[in-house]
Amino acid sequence: MADETEKERVDRELIELLNEVRIALPGVQVLFAFLLILPFQQGFAKTSDLDRGIYMFALLFSATAAALFIATSAYHRLNFRRNVKEEMLFDSNKLMVAGLVCTAIGIACAVFLAVDVVQGTMAAVSATVATTLVYGVLWLALPLARRGEPER
Repeated sequence: MADETEKERVDRELIELLNEVRIALPGVQVLFAFLLILPFQQGFAKTSDLDRGIYMFALLFSATAAALFIATSAYHRLNFRRNVKEEMLFDSNKLMVAGLVCTAIGIACAVFLAVDVVQGTMAAVSATVATTLVYGVLWLALPLARRGEPER
């Protein structure tokens, strides 16, 4: 916005970032919760070593994604009323991007695990590649393509 001060811009951008965290975090929390209960289900012990390895990746990347997204709110709370909003904005942006990468990896691993159990390894590989491509295009390629365009 052309008529806003630098302080107003930073405040607006920080509000936008925190709203984005509110959108991303519940999805990661649901995935993480699902993964936490999975080993306690009947039949999990019968999964292959590959599936258990993929499960560990899904669990750890989902836990990391949740930590990265929540870190933005923690950062904001622990720096309440300090004059570091712009630094917080840049740091939180990096945390959010890292959280999105971890989320995509966690989801891809969860897709592999579910499809492998239901349809087998070849179908799981195909589904995981397709999932990774979709997330790569929507969350990486499209935004980076727009970033390369001139600003209006």
